[in-house]
Amino acid sequence: MQKISGVILFLILCWACAPREQTDKNASAVKDSLALDYAMGFKVYYQANNIKMVEVPQPFQGASSGYKYLLVPKDQEIPPHDADVKVIRTPLSSIACTSTTHIPLLDYIQETDKLTGFSTTDFISSEKMRARVDAGKVTELGIDKGINLERLAVLKPDMLMGYALSSDYGQFKKIEELGVPVVINAEYLEKHPLGRAEWIKFMAVFFNREKAADSVFQIIKNNYLATQALAAQTTTRPSVVCGVVYGDAWFLPGGQNYAARILDDAGIHYLWTNDASNGYLELSFEAVYEKANQADLWIGTGPYSTLAEIRAADERYTRFKAFQQKQIYTSDARKGAKGGSEYMELGYLRPDIILNDLVKIAHPELLPEHVLYFHKKLQ
Repeated sequence: MQKISGVILFLILCWACAPREQTDKNASAVKDSLALDYAMGFKVYYQANNIKMVEVPQPFQGASSGYKYLLVPKDQEIPPHDADVKVIRTPLSSIACTSTTHIPLLDYIQETDKLTGFSTTDFISSEKMRARVDAGKVTELGIDKGINLERLAVLKPDMLMGYALSSDYGQFKKIEELGVPVVINAEYLEKHPLGRAEWIKFMAVFFNREKAADSVFQIIKNNYLATQALAAQTTTRPSVVCGVVYGDAWFLPGGQNYAARILDDAGIHYLWTNDASNGYLELSFEAVYEKANQADLWIGTGPYSTLAEIRAADERYTRFKAFQQKQIYTSDARKGAKGGSEYMELGYLRPDIILNDLVKIAHPELLPEHVLYFHKKLQ
């Protein structure tokens, strides 16, 4: 794992690498449900004989129904259950994943070695997981409807963790017909940054690693809240514009978007904070310029990594105050060995690092020792 932040990373790894005590498997058995602080998108209920019921009530935006998964230890008989409940045998010995955001969830609970299949392995940035890929231990499966069913049938992992953007379950149904259970991860729908991070507990239940996951999450949460409290003390809130033009529209976060929440927690005034949407806005260049041409900061520049690239893409970008004062930052400072974005992979789990970066950018005096991790200033 790449260097992040001295004390915080040390503590997280110490917790995550703790011995796998037998109590870790059964620690939750005395409770009726898994304790969740921020995540709203899943629930875990504990039953007799170490059986767990996992529910994902909203697997995609606007879903009218969800999914239920019955996790049954491999040495236990499968109890009677409703027809719509999918059975998963635990703990998993192997897993295939479809999003890079799933990778750190495995890394941080010390289950890196369980990944045997992934959509596009070049996108993986994690050094631990890349070593596994380079050793030929992870099969490339293809993306979404392009998943290679023959390869998956040969690989036959204990489970495939997917994500859904709509009610189209066609490809997943074909996968399940191969005898590979599919579980939907809906972390991207969480509105609070710590809600997304808490999905590490979702991954953990399939490996009986809830205790380790909770330890990791508590450190991330405490670090995030401490930085948020620090930023709340500032009397200045620099304004910010985000995103760039793709095609005919400038894409930027809605006012209730996850990204807008982190900016607010960092003591930054997001100019679209009063917008009621939680997705992404598609505005004209002119509309963005009218509102944000005097923004103090510009954070998030898509594919552009230098000021010259931004100028070459559209000369009008140079009219922004943030461009003229060279206050433009990309979040893609770190790339994996094959070019994958570490921000896109690790950011969901580590909003505390994102928040520290943003506070360092907007209020450098508050975190004098922090070195930007995901972000860097464009030159």
